[in-house]
Amino acid sequence: MKGDKIVLGITQGDINGVGYEVIIKALSDSRIFDFCLPVVYGSPKVAAYHRKTLNFENFSFHTVRNIDEASPRKANIINCTDDSVRVELGKMTPIAGDAAYRALEVAINDLANHKLDAIVTAPINKANIQSEKFNFAGHTEYFESRFGTSGVLMLMVNELFKIGVVTTHIPVSKITEYITKDSVLNKIKILHRSLIVDFKITNPRIAVLGLNPHASDNGLIGDDEAKEIIPAIESARLEDILAFGPFAADGFFGAGMYKKFDAVLAMYHDQGLIPFKALTVEGGVNYTSGLSIIRTSPAHGTAYEIAGKGEASADSFRQAIYLACDIYRNRKEYNELTANQLRQIDISEIEN
Repeated sequence: MKGDKIVLGITQGDINGVGYEVIIKALSDSRIFDFCLPVVYGSPKVAAYHRKTLNFENFSFHTVRNIDEASPRKANIINCTDDSVRVELGKMTPIAGDAAYRALEVAINDLANHKLDAIVTAPINKANIQSEKFNFAGHTEYFESRFGTSGVLMLMVNELFKIGVVTTHIPVSKITEYITKDSVLNKIKILHRSLIVDFKITNPRIAVLGLNPHASDNGLIGDDEAKEIIPAIESARLEDILAFGPFAADGFFGAGMYKKFDAVLAMYHDQGLIPFKALTVEGGVNYTSGLSIIRTSPAHGTAYEIAGKGEASADSFRQAIYLACDIYRNRKEYNELTANQLRQIDISEIEN
């Protein structure tokens, strides 16, 4: 932290999408600077192009060479690309993919070297960013490779509920290969710890969804629940984790049962993200739970179809900033409390 402000890295994402639009709209609210010091990793040239295209006359970036030069009352930007970078709004181009990767790498290095307290990633295109250096299905898998230890959980967060997914960006035909007792149990444990440490929820209640229609109807429609999911839930409860289920996904959301739990664990990407985005996508945030660092992102993609039109909502990106800062504070408070408890134990042992 710089003073009492959280140093927040922001990656530019795909330069042909709505990344800069939502970044600029979010950072145009000066109240952001009251609690965080934002540093965009991108291109001043590209930022100027978007600012002119979108007619943001009352906004400007403060160009710096490194974190040490960042101003606490301005939207800072570090140049991560060369001057030949070209913006082609709404198009998927190799140049845009390379620019997204370059910005991500510089930001990641600063994050790894503890120059940043948290990071918010603007949307990338998962196709054009692929290269020998980036061979991942998305941000989540990339961050897991760089900072994950015992696995991560893609956790979608909004004002209604939190929902994580056991499997992320894999073909539907391969989902059952990844739904095992160990994988489900691991995700339950990551979710449980995150709810306590990152969200300050005491004794969190977790709902676990089934994989098959009607959660298999007692074995009439598959046996994944009986063989893998139920044993995982039972093992979690043996570790004093309040996990319940498996619930049939359609009835669970249709009846509003998500309101009775602190979080939901879905088995695969669309099972979790379709109800999440259908119920409320504007303020939704994608949080990579289980990492040693803090990474959030908006719950939308590059939105090529509206790039440069000024139509993109910054609500999701703004909430991603707020959540990253909230989690940083919550983790700091948890670590301080834990350290204090350990000191009290040490003192007690000495006295005895």
